[in-house]
Amino acid sequence: MHDTALELAFGRGTLPLNLPARARPTVLRKADLPKLPDNAAAIRHAFDNPVGSAPLAALAKGRKSACILVCDITRPVPNRLFLRPMIEAMLAGGIPAEAITVLVATGLHRPNEGEELAELIGDPWVQETVSVVNHFARDEAAHVDLGPTATRGTPVFIDRRFVEADLRIATGLVEPHFMAGWSGGRKVVAPGVAGHQTIRTFHSARFMEDPLAVQCNLVGNPLHEEQLEIVRKLGEIYALNTVLDEARDLVFVSFGEIIASHLAAVEYVEGATIIGVPRRFHTVVTSSAGYPLDKTYYQTVKGMVTPLDILAPGGTLIIASECSEGFGSEEFREAQARLVELGPERFLATLTAKTLADVDEWQTEMQLKPMRVGRIQLYTTGLTAEERRITAVEIVPDINEAIAQSLARSGDDALAIVPEGPYVIPVFRERQAAA
Repeated sequence: MHDTALELAFGRGTLPLNLPARARPTVLRKADLPKLPDNAAAIRHAFDNPVGSAPLAALAKGRKSACILVCDITRPVPNRLFLRPMIEAMLAGGIPAEAITVLVATGLHRPNEGEELAELIGDPWVQETVSVVNHFARDEAAHVDLGPTATRGTPVFIDRRFVEADLRIATGLVEPHFMAGWSGGRKVVAPGVAGHQTIRTFHSARFMEDPLAVQCNLVGNPLHEEQLEIVRKLGEIYALNTVLDEARDLVFVSFGEIIASHLAAVEYVEGATIIGVPRRFHTVVTSSAGYPLDKTYYQTVKGMVTPLDILAPGGTLIIASECSEGFGSEEFREAQARLVELGPERFLATLTAKTLADVDEWQTEMQLKPMRVGRIQLYTTGLTAEERRITAVEIVPDINEAIAQSLARSGDDALAIVPEGPYVIPVFRERQAAA
């Protein structure tokens, strides 16, 4: 039985696949999550029935100022649905509009401005009513030094506008994250509005090579544990957490104390996202989840790491990513050029000696993980010839041809297809059939 409508998320659309007749595809998607019948009602309900805190209306009373963190443009968070009701509750509670700041948690990414910022916020009323600004991790004067964490000595620098606000709320999307376990919640605070020293410590080899710093794992995950220590250091913080389905529609929303409300969202999404697979495949075809995650090669690396558990050693992982915005930062470009020049082993040796990772070189380090397992091929319509060279992976001009060749090379007609890339976590479970 052949699925004629096989396609991968690619840019703002899809990339159709035409498989050889002999191919036996296994398509791995998230479990169907029921859409919320009324988004506005669900958000109001979350504000009125929080996890581990007082309702938003009560939290806003008597506060002098507020800071709301939103993720940057690389995350498709439905800000347009919840920012206005959240700000209206603050205004009703007596916080003056000029004392409310929406802060874009860019981490070390570039700022979002102009039309892009309007797209990110999704509601002109918000931009007209309150101040909407970007976080700049390299601006040291804009951060408060909270001292190192007790456990691992991570330096903690957090954006002053967030630290000094009377009411602090992080907002975000809960989805698998290939190092921190799950995105959202505490991750929007650090690295979201952390200083470059904090972020570069997180991205050092000490964290990156830790076997517990992997997707969907919070237990013993050093990155998650440091993030929890940082939010506890800050004190009172709340969070609004969203979960989206494959069509980017809202399926879950929780509000409340930052750690408890984040765990409620993780609990909801975990069962739908982790897909047990009874075998490994010599051919795995995946995407970078389409726009906005596939705008750069930098973000594409995530999609290479996520399905590794089901890639047979020596197999081929083929990933499609539009890379409409090109490669990523200059620092990432330099790290990739060093990888090509030195080769994986010597490149890794240069990292393990550092306490602070160079900006964005950690993503190159993540790319070493799939390269250790098998052959990595990239189909893209973006990237210049030089950018293609420094991806350090094989560029394929035709994804269907690449799939056919991989099947022929391995002598195995079975392949796994993950249309939504890093938003689905395939896990090899030998006894899946018996479970």
